[in-house]
Amino acid sequence: MYNIVLLGIVSLLTDAATEMVYPLIPLYLSRLGAAPAVMGIIEGIAESLASLLKVFSGAASDRFQKKKPITLFGYAASALNRVILIAASSWWGVLAARIVDRFGKGVRTAPRDLLIAEGANGKFGRAFGLHKMFDMLGSAIGIFLSYIIVINIGLNSAGDYQSIFLISLIPAALGVATIFFVREKQGQNAQKISFKWKALDGRLRAFLIVIFFFTLGNSSNTFLLLRARERGLSDSTVILAYFVFNISASLLAYPIGRLSDKIGRRKVLVAGYALYGIVYIGFALVSGSFGVFALFAAYGLYTALTSGVERAFVSEAAPPHLKGTMLGLYSTLVGIGLLPASVAAGLLWGWGPAVPFWFGGAMGLFAAAAFALLLKMPKPAVGK
Repeated sequence: MYNIVLLGIVSLLTDAATEMVYPLIPLYLSRLGAAPAVMGIIEGIAESLASLLKVFSGAASDRFQKKKPITLFGYAASALNRVILIAASSWWGVLAARIVDRFGKGVRTAPRDLLIAEGANGKFGRAFGLHKMFDMLGSAIGIFLSYIIVINIGLNSAGDYQSIFLISLIPAALGVATIFFVREKQGQNAQKISFKWKALDGRLRAFLIVIFFFTLGNSSNTFLLLRARERGLSDSTVILAYFVFNISASLLAYPIGRLSDKIGRRKVLVAGYALYGIVYIGFALVSGSFGVFALFAAYGLYTALTSGVERAFVSEAAPPHLKGTMLGLYSTLVGIGLLPASVAAGLLWGWGPAVPFWFGGAMGLFAAAAFALLLKMPKPAVGK
């Protein structure tokens, strides 16, 4: 559990730095004159281009057995993106910063997940649930710090935003430094890897196909923040609602991960995607601030039901010599789908702010039905 806890602390610090900035980006872009469609393009390009790296970094981890150096490089790249963001004076600069940030995430995700899987001792739900708990707690801390700063100094000029971007460098640097304490198994030699789609477990193939199609309706969280603002919440209250989402996910990720070890991944994933569909339909219909906060809390429950459990399932179903590759492929498929999903959400917003959420809700219910029909996973022996 040593590496899992330590990598959890790394994610806590890094996500604290990231989420000090992330909820401010759509607000900053609005100040720079960017339309919702432009925001969708920025998020889609940044996420998708970076996600192409995830399968390659996962394959490199399997091939060269050097997970720690690749993870370190990825976290360091993400820390540097804040320098670019501080200097950005147009949406092109914000795009560049987001690409660098997501580039780092694309490089680090698969080798980090492989380090977690190796330390799980077969209890993948518990391991990834614990890591997700740290991850979302860091996000909540970052958002809360951002909220405190905003209500005290306001967001009255570009300089106010840039001050927060600068402060976020501190936890990002601490996160990078913590990686040096991670232990990697020594004496592992480089090995050749071969990947054939038809040779994979049928459940894993079904999962990857369904998750890709679901992602086509799962646009950036930026649109949730824009919807909250469009429903009348102030900038600081939007940040507070996003804080509720992260706290909800953090509190529930670990117990739900352990639950998936006991009852199987399928039941948990079906419940998660059904909830996603309901939450997105709720965002299409919501009219008041109380409803917005309730939906963000429910969105946190959806995240706890799916994010760590998805990685647990991939780690469980992947061939031993391809765990890094499959974890990377999973993340890549999710990221690739974000480009058309975010661009489509931005365009659909032009037809009415509720339209993207009706579409996302339908895709969530589709994913739940598909998982119920296709992912007939046996109850795992682990955790009984």
